[in-house]
Amino acid sequence: MFIALYRWKVKQGHEQKFREGWHNRTEEIYRNCGSFGSRLHQAEDGTWVAYAQWPDRKTYDAAQSVAVVDAEARTMFRESIEEAYPDTYMHVVDDLLKSERFTE
Repeated sequence: MFIALYRWKVKQGHEQKFREGWHNRTEEIYRNCGSFGSRLHQAEDGTWVAYAQWPDRKTYDAAQSVAVVDAEARTMFRESIEEAYPDTYMHVVDDLLKSERFTE
């Protein structure tokens, strides 16, 4: 499994717009690009962190050239970001994440 880790500083007052844009764009990527989905977190320092899971690097790389269908979602997301930090790419070595206990 391949993981892409992202981090952003969101403009103050744009948090809901950011979340909605991220959500809709992530759903589109899941439906059209072969990802396993993504999770979004807000860190205690106020930054936002997401990681997306992919079956492999090849599928992730191929998704980069897939045309955006929901341009509005992408615009909402991008316009809400004050600063984007460098992405981190990883390969899963051991996985003990158990989603069946997930609670909000």
